[in-house]
Amino acid sequence: MNVFGVDIGGSGIKGAPVNLEHGELAEPRHKVLTPQPATPDGVAGCVAEVVRHFGWTGPVGVTFPGVVTGSTIRTAANVDKGWIDVDAGRLLGDRLDGLPVTVLNDADAAGIAEMAFGAGKGRKGTVVMLTLGTGIGSALFADGRLVPNTELGHLELKGHDAEKRASSKAREDEQLSWEHWATKRLQKYLAHVEMLFSPELFIIGGGISRKADKFLPLIEGVRAEIVPAKLQNDAGIVGAAMAARAAAVRVG
Repeated sequence: MNVFGVDIGGSGIKGAPVNLEHGELAEPRHKVLTPQPATPDGVAGCVAEVVRHFGWTGPVGVTFPGVVTGSTIRTAANVDKGWIDVDAGRLLGDRLDGLPVTVLNDADAAGIAEMAFGAGKGRKGTVVMLTLGTGIGSALFADGRLVPNTELGHLELKGHDAEKRASSKAREDEQLSWEHWATKRLQKYLAHVEMLFSPELFIIGGGISRKADKFLPLIEGVRAEIVPAKLQNDAGIVGAAMAARAAAVRVG
């Protein structure tokens, strides 16, 4: 069974039909740049462009980089603040000519996919998924059950939002070496999260997971196992599609 997933990021919006039997994209994803500023109207237009690229007419799952309750946006750290209190499900459904739309936090979506098909499959205990990109997204699982909207990227680290120091964007913007970023920034952040939640496993996702060999071996002093996401940067799309299918089953 194929269901469509869209992943809204701070720099790009990408989507594709997903084969939910195998947890993989059924077709190569289509990506457009996130409009700047990333207003509700601008982003909705881009989501519609991605979905219509495939001529899709069924349920659609969409991730959002912020807290989502129901389908209403509560926070918007790396997109326009005009998103706050917007019913994203209704907005996107209207732009997609009434297609059923399910909206969830982007890191939660990535985590759901990794727990079902990737690095977290079959793992019990406490698992933390972290997506390192424009910011830091987080998904927390206890014995496979998601605790939604944790937003651990906004924990304080040396007087700043952790994502301002330990995200992939921070490494690029400050032109930090892999070693400096891994040992002085990411390692300290992981140790702080570990102190709070004592996970058995960290899963590191986002586009940077493709380069895990450049930084994960440098991290020391963290007891939890640390592994890259197996679905890499497709995890959000897969998780969004999973959420859309679950919503369709509930309605059906």
